[in-house]
Amino acid sequence: MSSSTLPSAGRHEAPLTLEEPAPRVLSFWDQSAFWANLGVSLFAFSGAYTVLAPNVDGLPQISIAAGIVAMIVGTVLGGLMLGLAAVPGAKTGKPAMVLLRGLFGARLSYVPTVLNVAQLIGWGTFELIVIADAAKELFGGGPRVLYVLAAGVLTTVLTIWPLGSVRLLRRFVTAGVLVALVWFYVQFVREGLPDLTVNPGPEGSGPFGVDWSLFWIATDAALAVSISWVPVAADYTRHSRSTGAAFGAASGAYAITQIIAYTLGLFALALASGESGVYGPFLQVTLGGLFFFVFVVREADQSFANVYSTAVSIQNLFPRLDRRVLSIGLGTLITGLALWWKMDDYFGFLGLIGSVFVPMLGVLAADFFLRAKGEWNTDPDAPSRWGMIAAWLAGFAVYQIINPGDAGWWTSFWVDVQDGLGFTKQAWMSASLLSFLVAGLAAWIIGRVMRKSA
Repeated sequence: MSSSTLPSAGRHEAPLTLEEPAPRVLSFWDQSAFWANLGVSLFAFSGAYTVLAPNVDGLPQISIAAGIVAMIVGTVLGGLMLGLAAVPGAKTGKPAMVLLRGLFGARLSYVPTVLNVAQLIGWGTFELIVIADAAKELFGGGPRVLYVLAAGVLTTVLTIWPLGSVRLLRRFVTAGVLVALVWFYVQFVREGLPDLTVNPGPEGSGPFGVDWSLFWIATDAALAVSISWVPVAADYTRHSRSTGAAFGAASGAYAITQIIAYTLGLFALALASGESGVYGPFLQVTLGGLFFFVFVVREADQSFANVYSTAVSIQNLFPRLDRRVLSIGLGTLITGLALWWKMDDYFGFLGLIGSVFVPMLGVLAADFFLRAKGEWNTDPDAPSRWGMIAAWLAGFAVYQIINPGDAGWWTSFWVDVQDGLGFTKQAWMSASLLSFLVAGLAAWIIGRVMRKSA
């Protein structure tokens, strides 16, 4: 790599500690390339099954056509939520977890910060697992440990120069990804897709072979992937040159490419045989190995984003820690975890993420845009705001009651709560949308009451 293509450093890079100002150097196109690349993920291929089998019985519950509709609805809604989360970072120049000082208070912000660190470590680990599994299938075998280590090293290197890596994505990677997407669409259509309106599972009904009581669960599964980036969006948009660029890039570029990628993943599921696996259709078409290699290498930007945001989140707890030291330590940690963990409970993981961060975004949107008008106290001594915690917990409870997910004893507890309340979920109920609205409404009411009391 020549000196002209090395990631930028100095005043054009992210600050090393929380006490240094964030440079405003990312244009709309820089951010669009970044979010567009995050929207195209191997998770869209390996995880597309979660949209078709939202109750995790091991067999598809809705048709591929219905899955595409659910995925589009969930992704568009999730993209808009991601755009809302992007604006406060661009307006204040603060990273995501520091913004929560203004929402909950400095000390209370430590609670969602710890949760965010935990979920980002999980996402970063899952990304390395997916990269390793895809590389092993691409190269026809080989030691899994080698693929995990290579992905971990590449992730850590990108994380040390985060803004330079974002610009690198725009210059070189995005074009290759778009060409690969077009190539696979053309090849899959030439292969001849089966009837997408037929439910491949035994329990579908109604138009498109979909059990509509499961439609919103499938939508929530797709939305949860977008929502997973909500608690980190400001880590990148704090470097945006304008709030409009931050909102447009996060909501538009991400949603468009995720829809394209997930639809491609659902097409691949329609073509996959029992022996070929989820990646088989990609590798069996003409030049499939070459273009699939682009996806495998590009996937490192997902793990890079997770590791960098984990480091920045930890700085909310320890502002003077050097993010480079944190990045190296976190890269080592997720690499070790990826050698140990398996992808056995992906859907349950998504459900828990959505139930935590969707209502938190509802509280943030109501308080930041309606009450505070974009002005928050994010100082280290910002006073605690228990009312906003109460609003968050109200939205969280609504999500769990509507969709307890599939997480063992946790699910059993919320099923007991359903029974105790005599609650029966209706087909039109979306856990994500209703928890977002309840949390936002509660935050608005509590904010007005507190303001009148003051």
